[in-house]
Amino acid sequence: MTTYFWEYHHAAPTAGRKLLLLDKAELVFALPLIYRMVHPDVVGEKAEWFNLLAQTSTSYTELIANLNVLVQLRKKNQNVDLQLQLINRMLNQYFSDLGWRTVRKELSQIKKRQKKSHIEVSKDIILRLKRYMELERLDSFDQAIDTLLSEHAAAVFIANEEQSAD
Repeated sequence: MTTYFWEYHHAAPTAGRKLLLLDKAELVFALPLIYRMVHPDVVGEKAEWFNLLAQTSTSYTELIANLNVLVQLRKKNQNVDLQLQLINRMLNQYFSDLGWRTVRKELSQIKKRQKKSHIEVSKDIILRLKRYMELERLDSFDQAIDTLLSEHAAAVFIANEEQSAD
Protein backbone atom coordinates (compact mmCIF):
# COMPACT_ATOMS: atom_id res chain seq x y z
CA MET A 1 0.00 0.00 0.00
CA THR A 2 1.42 3.35 -1.03
CA THR A 3 1.06 6.41 1.15
CA TYR A 4 0.67 9.71 -0.68
CA PHE A 5 1.75 12.80 1.25
CA TRP A 6 0.41 16.29 0.67
CA GLU A 7 2.94 18.66 -0.89
CA TYR A 8 2.54 21.96 0.95
CA HIS A 9 2.10 25.13 -1.10
CA HIS A 10 3.57 27.22 1.69
CA ALA A 11 5.90 26.29 4.51
CA ALA A 12 5.14 22.85 5.94
CA PRO A 13 4.17 22.88 9.63
CA THR A 14 7.00 22.00 12.00
CA ALA A 15 4.80 20.02 14.40
CA GLY A 16 2.08 17.43 13.98
CA ARG A 17 1.47 14.80 11.37
CA LYS A 18 1.98 15.36 7.68
CA LEU A 19 -1.22 15.70 5.69
CA LEU A 20 -2.04 12.67 3.60
CA LEU A 21 -3.61 12.57 0.17
CA LEU A 22 -6.23 9.98 -0.71
CA ASP A 23 -5.62 6.29 -0.16
CA LYS A 24 -7.36 3.38 -1.93
CA ALA A 25 -8.90 2.15 1.32
CA GLU A 26 -10.74 5.42 1.95
CA LEU A 27 -12.09 6.04 -1.55
CA VAL A 28 -15.56 4.76 -0.68
CA PHE A 29 -15.87 7.56 1.91
CA ALA A 30 -13.72 10.16 0.17
CA LEU A 31 -15.17 10.30 -3.33
CA PRO A 32 -18.60 11.70 -2.39
CA LEU A 33 -16.87 14.27 -0.17
CA ILE A 34 -14.44 15.29 -2.93
CA TYR A 35 -17.23 15.68 -5.49
CA ARG A 36 -19.08 17.91 -3.02
CA MET A 37 -16.03 19.97 -2.04
CA VAL A 38 -14.69 20.73 -5.53
CA HIS A 39 -18.00 22.09 -6.81
CA PRO A 40 -17.70 25.65 -8.15
CA ASP A 41 -20.32 26.89 -5.64
CA VAL A 42 -18.05 25.82 -2.77
CA VAL A 43 -15.05 27.43 -4.47
CA GLY A 44 -16.99 30.70 -4.61
CA GLU A 45 -18.00 30.50 -0.94
CA LYS A 46 -14.71 29.25 0.52
CA ALA A 47 -12.03 30.74 -1.74
CA GLU A 48 -9.34 30.32 0.96
CA TRP A 49 -9.72 26.53 0.69
CA PHE A 50 -8.57 26.52 -2.91
CA ASN A 51 -5.44 27.32 -4.86
CA LEU A 52 -7.06 29.95 -7.06
CA LEU A 53 -3.87 30.58 -9.06
CA ALA A 54 -3.91 27.02 -10.39
CA GLN A 55 -7.65 26.90 -11.04
CA THR A 56 -9.31 27.37 -14.35
CA SER A 57 -12.64 26.12 -15.59
CA THR A 58 -10.80 23.33 -17.41
CA SER A 59 -9.06 22.20 -14.22
CA TYR A 60 -12.48 21.62 -12.62
CA THR A 61 -13.83 19.72 -15.61
CA GLU A 62 -10.56 17.79 -15.95
CA LEU A 63 -10.67 16.88 -12.25
CA ILE A 64 -14.30 15.72 -12.49
CA ALA A 65 -13.56 13.70 -15.64
CA ASN A 66 -10.65 11.95 -13.91
CA LEU A 67 -12.70 11.34 -10.78
CA ASN A 68 -15.33 9.70 -13.00
CA VAL A 69 -12.65 7.47 -14.54
CA LEU A 70 -11.53 6.48 -11.04
CA VAL A 71 -15.10 5.60 -10.08
CA GLN A 72 -15.50 3.46 -13.22
CA LEU A 73 -12.24 1.62 -12.53
CA ARG A 74 -13.40 0.87 -8.99
CA LYS A 75 -16.78 -0.40 -10.23
CA LYS A 76 -15.02 -2.78 -12.64
CA ASN A 77 -12.60 -3.94 -9.90
CA GLN A 78 -9.63 -2.77 -11.98
CA ASN A 79 -6.36 -1.41 -10.66
CA VAL A 80 -6.83 2.23 -9.60
CA ASP A 81 -3.24 3.01 -8.55
CA LEU A 82 -2.22 5.14 -11.54
CA GLN A 83 -5.55 6.98 -11.69
CA LEU A 84 -5.43 7.62 -7.93
CA GLN A 85 -1.91 8.99 -8.28
CA LEU A 86 -3.13 11.38 -10.99
CA ILE A 87 -6.16 12.42 -8.91
CA ASN A 88 -3.95 13.07 -5.88
CA ARG A 89 -1.65 15.32 -7.94
CA MET A 90 -4.68 17.22 -9.24
CA LEU A 91 -6.18 17.58 -5.75
CA ASN A 92 -2.84 18.84 -4.46
CA GLN A 93 -2.96 21.59 -7.08
CA TYR A 94 -6.67 22.31 -6.68
CA PHE A 95 -6.82 22.78 -2.89
CA SER A 96 -4.87 25.13 -0.66
CA ASP A 97 -3.11 23.77 2.42
CA LEU A 98 -6.00 24.99 4.58
CA GLY A 99 -8.58 23.51 2.22
CA TRP A 100 -6.98 20.09 2.18
CA ARG A 101 -6.66 20.13 5.97
CA THR A 102 -10.41 20.79 6.06
CA VAL A 103 -11.06 17.89 3.66
CA ARG A 104 -8.96 15.55 5.84
CA LYS A 105 -10.83 16.64 8.99
CA GLU A 106 -14.19 16.02 7.34
CA LEU A 107 -13.00 12.66 6.00
CA SER A 108 -11.83 11.70 9.48
CA GLN A 109 -15.27 12.54 10.89
CA ILE A 110 -17.01 10.50 8.18
CA LYS A 111 -14.80 7.48 8.89
CA LYS A 112 -15.40 7.84 12.63
CA ARG A 113 -19.19 7.97 12.12
CA GLN A 114 -19.00 4.83 9.98
CA LYS A 115 -17.37 2.91 12.83
CA LYS A 116 -20.13 3.68 15.33
CA SER A 117 -23.70 2.50 15.31
CA HIS A 118 -26.56 3.72 17.45
CA ILE A 119 -29.15 1.39 18.88
CA GLU A 120 -32.08 2.17 21.13
CA VAL A 121 -32.14 0.30 24.43
CA SER A 122 -34.67 0.60 27.24
CA LYS A 123 -33.66 2.33 30.46
CA ASP A 124 -34.01 -0.98 32.35
CA ILE A 125 -31.37 -2.61 30.19
CA ILE A 126 -29.08 0.41 30.48
CA LEU A 127 -29.34 0.25 34.28
CA ARG A 128 -28.58 -3.48 34.22
CA LEU A 129 -25.60 -2.85 31.92
CA LYS A 130 -24.29 -0.10 34.23
CA ARG A 131 -24.52 -2.47 37.22
CA TYR A 132 -22.71 -5.14 35.25
CA MET A 133 -20.02 -2.60 34.29
CA GLU A 134 -19.51 -1.71 37.95
CA LEU A 135 -19.28 -5.37 39.01
CA GLU A 136 -16.86 -6.27 36.23
CA ARG A 137 -14.97 -2.94 36.43
CA LEU A 138 -15.58 -2.13 32.79
CA ASP A 139 -15.22 1.37 31.37
CA SER A 140 -17.66 1.44 28.48
CA PHE A 141 -20.86 -0.04 27.15
CA ASP A 142 -18.81 -1.48 24.26
CA GLN A 143 -16.64 -3.43 26.70
CA ALA A 144 -19.66 -4.64 28.69
CA ILE A 145 -21.56 -5.86 25.63
CA ASP A 146 -18.44 -7.45 24.15
CA THR A 147 -17.76 -9.29 27.44
CA LEU A 148 -21.34 -10.51 27.70
CA LEU A 149 -21.37 -11.71 24.09
CA SER A 150 -18.02 -13.47 24.53
CA GLU A 151 -19.19 -15.17 27.73
CA HIS A 152 -22.41 -16.21 26.01
CA ALA A 153 -20.54 -17.60 22.97
CA ALA A 154 -18.25 -19.58 25.30
CA ALA A 155 -21.25 -20.97 27.22
CA VAL A 156 -22.99 -22.00 23.99
CA PHE A 157 -19.81 -23.67 22.74
CA ILE A 158 -19.43 -25.65 25.98
CA ALA A 159 -23.11 -26.67 25.90
CA ASN A 160 -22.76 -27.88 22.31
CA GLU A 161 -19.61 -29.81 23.17
CA GLU A 162 -21.39 -31.52 26.09
CA GLN A 163 -24.35 -32.40 23.87
CA SER A 164 -22.17 -33.88 21.14
CA ALA A 165 -20.24 -35.92 23.77
CA ASP A 166 -23.50 -37.57 24.92
